[in-house]
Parts: sequence; structure tokens; C-alpha cells
Amino acid sequence: MILTFTAILTALLLLIRPLQKNPFFVLHFAFMVGAAWYTQNYLFKTAPFVYKTFLWFVVYHLVSINLVTIIAYGADKRAAKNHRWRVSEFELHTLEFLGGWIGAFIAQKLFRHKTKKKSFRVMFWLMLFLQIALVYYILTFLNIIK
Repeated sequence: MILTFTAILTALLLLIRPLQKNPFFVLHFAFMVGAAWYTQNYLFKTAPFVYKTFLWFVVYHLVSINLVTIIAYGADKRAAKNHRWRVSEFELHTLEFLGGWIGAFIAQKLFRHKTKKKSFRVMFWLMLFLQIALVYYILTFLNIIK
């Protein structure tokens, strides 16, 4: 499980250049590898690169990326209040596109942050639409829906 998770996340990191500069993706990477290590050592073992391991990856990824997105929004809100260097909107949108839109929506309501800037809101909903379209495409490609 650790091998599978590390291979997938490393491939993402190498293939998607903006992720290399996103410190929150590194936090997500650490959460994922830690969850895989805990699962493999204390809960159950699975063989690397099998269907069940990929399903666990998706579950852990969605939980982790949403937690990391909430942390990123909180860090940006704190930086805004203290007049410090902010988290870029591009980094926030990247986290949303990777599956963290639920965490982004919760963080916007929780911290009352990024709720008024129209260009940010438009991009947020665009990221959500693109993610839904991508999931739909994958599900139709796999013949799960027709």
C-alpha cells in the first residue's frame, strides 16, 4: 500500500509542475503516505498496485486533500489578518481541482474567507465543474455509466 501511494503521488508531483511548488501538496503527500503506513502496519495488508489498493487510495486522497484544503484556507485567512505573505489563489484552486472543493466550500463558510471576490468565486465554480466533468468522463470511459 505504501509503495502504491508513494508511486502515484510521486508521479503526480513529477508530471504536474505547479504541485512541486505547492507546500500544501507536500502536506497532502505526507498525510497519504502516513495513512498508508498506518493501514498497512495496523489494520490490514494489501498487495501493491491491485484494485483494492487503488480504491483505498481514492478514499484516503479525498479525505486528505479536503483536510489540507481547509488548512490552506485557514493559513491564508490568518496571513491576511496579520498582513503576511498569502497563499496564492492558484495554489488554492489547484487543491480544489485535486478534489478539495468540499473542504474549500467548508473553509469559505467557516473562516468567511474568499467569499466576496467575484473572480475567485467564478474560478472556484469552474474548478468544481471541471472536476465533475472529469469524473463523468472517467466513469463513462470505464463503462460504469452510459
